[in-house]
Amino acid sequence: MKFLHTADWHIGKELGGYSLLAEQQTAYQQIRDLAVNEEVDGVIIAGDLYDRGIAPISAVNSLEGMLKDLNITFKMPIYAVSGNHDGATRLGAGREWREKNQLYLNTTLADAFKPVETQDTQIFLLPFIEPSMARVYYGITEDEASQYQTINQVMPRIVSEMVAQFKPEMNHVLVTHYYVVGSKNQDYEFTSETNSQVGGLRGLDDQLFQDFDYVALGHLHLRQASPSDVVQYSGSPIKFNTKEAQSEKGVYIVEIKNHQVRTSWHPLLPKKDLILLTGTFEQLIDADFYQQYERGHKNYFSIKIQGHVTATNARAMLAEIYGDVVEVQYDLPKLVQNRQDIPEIKADDGNDDVMIANFYQFVTGKQLNNNQKKLIDDTLSQLHQQEEEN
Repeated sequence: MKFLHTADWHIGKELGGYSLLAEQQTAYQQIRDLAVNEEVDGVIIAGDLYDRGIAPISAVNSLEGMLKDLNITFKMPIYAVSGNHDGATRLGAGREWREKNQLYLNTTLADAFKPVETQDTQIFLLPFIEPSMARVYYGITEDEASQYQTINQVMPRIVSEMVAQFKPEMNHVLVTHYYVVGSKNQDYEFTSETNSQVGGLRGLDDQLFQDFDYVALGHLHLRQASPSDVVQYSGSPIKFNTKEAQSEKGVYIVEIKNHQVRTSWHPLLPKKDLILLTGTFEQLIDADFYQQYERGHKNYFSIKIQGHVTATNARAMLAEIYGDVVEVQYDLPKLVQNRQDIPEIKADDGNDDVMIANFYQFVTGKQLNNNQKKLIDDTLSQLHQQEEEN
């Protein structure tokens, strides 16, 4: 069997208040064209199709359009599971008629034990579930409940029941959505939406899945987080935050024959890239600096300003120059190394403005200018007036 492995589409997600639907549509079109050109037997989507449980109408229309295009227009089988961001019940609606078109979207534990079978491969679709869901499914009594409190306690039973369904002459693929740890990622510093403990759930050992020929994972957004060469994250198809900005996005093409696996990585080109900029404010607004980047809404920018900024409308000025600025951070000098270095700063005869001015000078090493003094004075006046009214 030959298939395309992708995950974590997060349709409907925003970046700094900007909709990413156009970027997600561009990524989808590349995924579709690659699947068609590679003549794959199906497309795997390993969870988090939506960004939230109750997706906005625009996101629903967008995802439904993608699935319809891929599955009906291009006759491409789809093998998908719900992730922790998806509303499983809503996502699972219409399952019966979808499967008649070979669109398999599993959202329940019960159906994880019923593999989808192709000519030579069994595909098991295990959605993201909480341990409590497994306790309900298995009818765990109060006396047994302590043995099924964590996903690490629950997963061995789930996997063993799937393995019991194996047909030895067929290949075996698992599609699921969890944080899994293995030899390749045990020391990896995760920089996407999750770290070593996801929603209170500790990482699963990849050896749990050793009976499968290939495990198509979703949940972590970087392919570098893959536990092994056959237990892999495809990562998300586009960059969703500044921590992912320097990573390459793409999908895997996976071929399995007689239990032998071969994978190849295929990058996706962003419609609008996410660019990280760091410098003093003077550098950032210097034409010699910013003209080296494509601006005018052609890219997203996350900007970190180093040092002191005197401009009161710094973000607006940067947005005018760069276009779509999704984030502005201030990297002030670290003058305070520990708590013992912080002096006791008190107001002078109850004057809050003096205390603020003293603190500002301590942190920045500079004195307030007249505009800043006026802003502080106006703000304090409004606060005092509100106190009197209340």
